[in-house]
Amino acid sequence: MTINQDKYSNLLRQYKILWYRSLINIIILLIIIIISFAVVGLLDGKRLSEGIPDLLEMVAQMLPPDFTRASDWIKPLIDTLGMSIAGTGMAVIFSLPITFGAAQNTSPHPFVYFVSRIILNIARAIPELLLGIIFVAAVGFGALPGVLALGFHSIGMVGKFFAESIEHTDNAPIEAAKAVGANHLQIIYHSILPQVLPQIADVTFYRWEYNFRASLVLGAVGAGGIGFEIIGALRLLKYQEVSALLLVVLVMVTLVDSLGNFLRKKFI
Repeated sequence: MTINQDKYSNLLRQYKILWYRSLINIIILLIIIIISFAVVGLLDGKRLSEGIPDLLEMVAQMLPPDFTRASDWIKPLIDTLGMSIAGTGMAVIFSLPITFGAAQNTSPHPFVYFVSRIILNIARAIPELLLGIIFVAAVGFGALPGVLALGFHSIGMVGKFFAESIEHTDNAPIEAAKAVGANHLQIIYHSILPQVLPQIADVTFYRWEYNFRASLVLGAVGAGGIGFEIIGALRLLKYQEVSALLLVVLVMVTLVDSLGNFLRKKFI
């Protein structure tokens, strides 16, 4: 009985230590968050309260939504959708070869693993907006720089998730393939790909949904699409048109999310 009591006492003591450590970490995190609020002015009540009337006035100017140019938005919407699909497809195609080099259990050599990881880190370190500015300067205005910006950044993101999925695969099928004399490519094709394809599909559709939203922001730097129309209407102070465009974007985002969920269920 004493042994059991000592055991439970030790467990209780360990749980208390873990709880206090977690509590300290939470307090530290909250302090950092509050400091960040102060740095960016989120605790400036006077400034926020003064901005509320201006915000309400802007909302009033946006009503009712003006859909008179709705027919002119069809092509920008198609461009935005095309940018998101093409950018995601570009990312998957170019990231897969890098992915197998960036996963420890499929990389043929430590140097290949190191270089592949560096490439993925560089690709996802540069924000889409900055990439959009660079590619607009390189190839001009339109959907092309948007596709290049989305694709390049997405290579780093989807490649990282693909590599982690590969590293977490069950080792038993790999060992079985090695036992029957399979080479490196055969092991990847027969033992690894069947395990990671659902995760690859999942990440791909999530990334497509994200890229559709990101393509809206890229319109601010001249990368075309419906985002470019929104920025143009804002600059001309056509707030009623802006509200109409935002409603169209809301509908499109909802449709893309619903389609993404449907495709995800089909492939997973």
